[in-house]
Amino acid sequence: MLKKQLTYLFFLCCSFSYSQIGGKSVYQFLNLVTSPRQAALGGKTVTIYDEDVNQGIFNPASINAEMDNHLSINYGSYFGEVTYGTAAYAYTYDRHVQTFHAGVSYINYGNFDGYDENGQSTAAFSGSEIALSGGYAYNIPYTNIHLGANVKLISSSLETYTSLGGAIDFGALFIDEANDVNWGLAIRNVGTQFTTYSGLREKSPMEIILGVSQELEHVPIRWHINLENLQQWNISFANPSRATSSFDGTTTDEKVSFLGNTFRHVILGAELFPKKAFNFRMSYNFRRAQELKILEQRNFSGFSVGFGLRMNKLKFDYSYSRYTLAGNTSLFGLTINFQ
Repeated sequence: MLKKQLTYLFFLCCSFSYSQIGGKSVYQFLNLVTSPRQAALGGKTVTIYDEDVNQGIFNPASINAEMDNHLSINYGSYFGEVTYGTAAYAYTYDRHVQTFHAGVSYINYGNFDGYDENGQSTAAFSGSEIALSGGYAYNIPYTNIHLGANVKLISSSLETYTSLGGAIDFGALFIDEANDVNWGLAIRNVGTQFTTYSGLREKSPMEIILGVSQELEHVPIRWHINLENLQQWNISFANPSRATSSFDGTTTDEKVSFLGNTFRHVILGAELFPKKAFNFRMSYNFRRAQELKILEQRNFSGFSVGFGLRMNKLKFDYSYSRYTLAGNTSLFGLTINFQ
């Protein structure tokens, strides 16, 4: 029974990145969304460049002097009893180029009852993971190109199994000020395990994301298009609810087309009144929608919505992401400007 409980815990740790890209690497919590704003815009936005200090965790190229002395704390409940959160802070040492960023991401998988192979109750156990990061960005002189990097120290504890690792994020941003267009690239979680759980070294959850966003000239909307998981072309997963059965009882799994797999890389998002005290956000994640929706019902899988409200030195953010009829997530955030 103990093995069964541990197997469930390890499956839970790997299940956060669903489809064919899930379950093949450790530290999957690193690819969870970092803030309510990120979640409401689809979870993989790499083109934000403003005072949002949370963005430095996801794309280090976005670190800039507008984040100076901003502290952000985010908390959310995931499926079951799983909770997770992030915190971020930025400090500008030199107004020209010296802005530094610090972040922390954690996840708590909850408590589990332990049993031995004979079904006898043993000690309860828990699982949790945490990552500490430090980041820096540099604006190439006389250009609108920004480059950045995060260095992460990762600690994972699953029952008596522990692992220590490290990873680096690389980011780039090109800001076309004339057309108000941002182009972003993030190569995240390039790393390794320093110590393994049980002697088997596993890969880090590396991901490549490319994005573009633009604020419309006469409408207070900024649209976002992001392409996720570009390090692997085929990320399709056959939805079990789409399997077909023949008269002889043979079951045939869904075959995902080339176009279907292509759209699974796409995330669309929009932010209304992005520079005002109150703004509204929404997005659609094609991969999440195709893999989690139920054919006979409208459960709106793949949609996320949220808002931000700024009051003097405080800013509140909230997001709601739709996964299935039984499992959805809410994320709350508070940002304080100490300037």
